[in-house]
Amino acid sequence: QLHLVESGGGSVQIGGSLLLSCAVSGGTFSVYTMAWFRQAPGKEREFVAVINWSGDFTSYEDSVKGRFIISRDNAVNTVTLEMNRLKPEDAAVYFCAATARGMGVSEREFDYWGQGTQVSVSS
Repeated sequence: QLHLVESGGGSVQIGGSLLLSCAVSGGTFSVYTMAWFRQAPGKEREFVAVINWSGDFTSYEDSVKGRFIISRDNAVNTVTLEMNRLKPEDAAVYFCAATARGMGVSEREFDYWGQGTQVSVSS
């Protein structure tokens, strides 16, 4: 059973940066596609970014393109999300997710989830 633990959330001012990390254990990390999703209060969970098993392919939700960077280190079983130029609409609980079923951007395609980490953006 894969176990995912997010960290790095917090409160930041508009235009600031945060680095989220997701530590993965309990399986062979390098076979999994990893992704970040987020859920704001009163809204459905939405896709943010995805990275394939080797790290050479990534995809982003349009509103975060050019501001967020997803990366992974298979040597230490970690995926990160670098978030820059944060906006109020980026505030949400951010979830790390994993799937062995190929690349996906729908939460239905991901089998393993972390507990989430809160990101707040204030003026």
